[in-house]
Amino acid sequence: MIVLDTSVLVSALCGDMKSEPAIREALTRGEQLLLPSLVLYEWLRGPRRPRELQTQEALLPSDRAVPFGSEEAAEAARLYRTVRRARGREVDIAIAACALVWEADLWTLNASDFDDIPGLSVNVPG
Repeated sequence: MIVLDTSVLVSALCGDMKSEPAIREALTRGEQLLLPSLVLYEWLRGPRRPRELQTQEALLPSDRAVPFGSEEAAEAARLYRTVRRARGREVDIAIAACALVWEADLWTLNASDFDDIPGLSVNVPG
């Protein structure tokens, strides 16, 4: 299982679409790509073009976004209390908590944002 960070989603669907081949390859291999509801929130709050939204819906439908529930919230709170620089990183910590709870790898283009999260498997696609 793979949890997608917002940076990968933006890179795959906007501009140079650098991460799109990695996402399509993972889907072709039968990997389960998880879109946390928090990542969907970050994605949708940006200025999105209709084409970007259509591509996102085709690859990762909004109605399949995985909710941030009580188990994820408890793990995020635990991480927040233990990482050395938590302030201002609440959403990243919550996304990391999702990957840990779901026992999934986290794909991100900002690996250094997650380097202090113990037990988290981080990969930079591409």
